[in-house]
Amino acid sequence: MLQILYFAQDLADPAVRRRILMLTAGGARVTLAGFRRGANALAAIEGIEPIELGTTRDGRFVQRVAAITKACLSLPAKLRAVGRPDLIIARNLDMLAVANKAVGMFGGDVPVVYECLDIHRLLLRQDVAGRAMRASEAYLGRNARQLITSSPAFVEHYFRPLSGLDTPVMLLENKVLELGDGPRVSPPASPRPDGPWRIGWFGALRCRKSLELLSAFSRRMEGRYEIVLRGRPAYSEFDDFDGFIRNEPHMTFHGAYRSPEDLGAIYDEVDFTWAIDFFEEGQNSKWLLPNRLYEGCRYGRVPIAMRGTETARFLAVRGLGFLLDEAEPENLVSLLEAVDADRYADASGRVAACNSDTWIFGRNDCENLVRRLSAIASTALEPATPLSHARQNEGGLS
Repeated sequence: MLQILYFAQDLADPAVRRRILMLTAGGARVTLAGFRRGANALAAIEGIEPIELGTTRDGRFVQRVAAITKACLSLPAKLRAVGRPDLIIARNLDMLAVANKAVGMFGGDVPVVYECLDIHRLLLRQDVAGRAMRASEAYLGRNARQLITSSPAFVEHYFRPLSGLDTPVMLLENKVLELGDGPRVSPPASPRPDGPWRIGWFGALRCRKSLELLSAFSRRMEGRYEIVLRGRPAYSEFDDFDGFIRNEPHMTFHGAYRSPEDLGAIYDEVDFTWAIDFFEEGQNSKWLLPNRLYEGCRYGRVPIAMRGTETARFLAVRGLGFLLDEAEPENLVSLLEAVDADRYADASGRVAACNSDTWIFGRNDCENLVRRLSAIASTALEPATPLSHARQNEGGLS
């Protein structure tokens, strides 16, 4: 059985929970260690008690550096009861520094996989600070055996031309985890016979521009559209998130949810998925393929994406969804005010007609993932295939 030590930047992140569930479903034994950025009981994983390395705060870079330094110093004590793993996975750059410290503790030859699903704006700056961040990433990742990322645009626009990493790439999309043996058909959504249309914005809520755009749009539509928010707000990105929502007549926030267990119920309550993110606009937000894209489409909900992004490209290739040309309320009004029951049924039917593997990561996929990681562990002493030659080796798991 593959023994994995997984370092997470946020133990309360539902996406971390999903990754651990994938690995254990694939047959690996996982030890989870990482930092806390807040409480979230819904992110708990049955049978796994994480090793807490400290507390970090969203948007507080200097505090995070201090916490990581402290964690590296205390790592021998924290991992005293942990046996030598076959593989270490470091989620995000913060954890890559901790992983390297752990490698030295375990004898220096444990292979490391670098998992990077967002490109922080500091890494993209063209000044001294940006170059220093990229140099740090290249240094910390110099011995990584694999890079896991979730969008081909991250490889095309950052990892290959800018990062300085020379590491093989594994594309692991943010698909919905489903471990059961039931039907995997994406049901078309029926427009609700009465009441307003509903746009669901679920997941990591960190985009102030989306919040303001959806507010202005829903007010202009005078109740014909409602906005339903669920997930974990990044309070550091908003002046007063809770106060803003209280003052919105057509917008509601229902808190966190459990993924994947609650997805069917929460997407059943909406008609559209807001698959737009202006956080770090023109950079990370333009390149990512968000969780909510896969979640909404898995349940036949119609995605709304911003033209010119990787999400829009993904949808356009498949003839899916509605694409917004400009991030202005009047443009969103023009895009959606003509939607009637027939047009919606056609758009939802197109989503439902896609192969379910486009949206779903099943038990077989989990087993394939663990097999690939086991191969990395078993060939740890062989030379790595460089990133410059990685396109022929890039492979997604579906």
